[in-house]
Amino acid sequence: MDDYLIHMAIVLSMVFISACSQLLLKKAAQITWKNRLAEYLNWRVMLAYFIFGVAAIVNFYMLRYIPLSLIPILESAAFIFIPVLSLFFLNEKLRLSQYLGIVLIIVGIVVFSL
Repeated sequence: MDDYLIHMAIVLSMVFISACSQLLLKKAAQITWKNRLAEYLNWRVMLAYFIFGVAAIVNFYMLRYIPLSLIPILESAAFIFIPVLSLFFLNEKLRLSQYLGIVLIIVGIVVFSL
């Protein structure tokens, strides 16, 4: 059972890391680049896609240890991580409905992962 929880924690950490890479892509999109090539071949974009790739490979490997039916439930944590990260790092405002949605997602993750 302990290994199972460790594998679940690894998947959740990969979801968090993917959310961070999306934040990095957002930051790159806010910059005005001199041309299209620089817009897509800069360190922020390349690092973000590299992080996405690593997270996907780790999640693929975790499929050996976690039932496939549980993976989408754990990946729904991205709907929590992204707004919270945006709140702190992009100074975006969250509406009450978004806070309620986050609470419902947390409840759903807990219920379905038991």
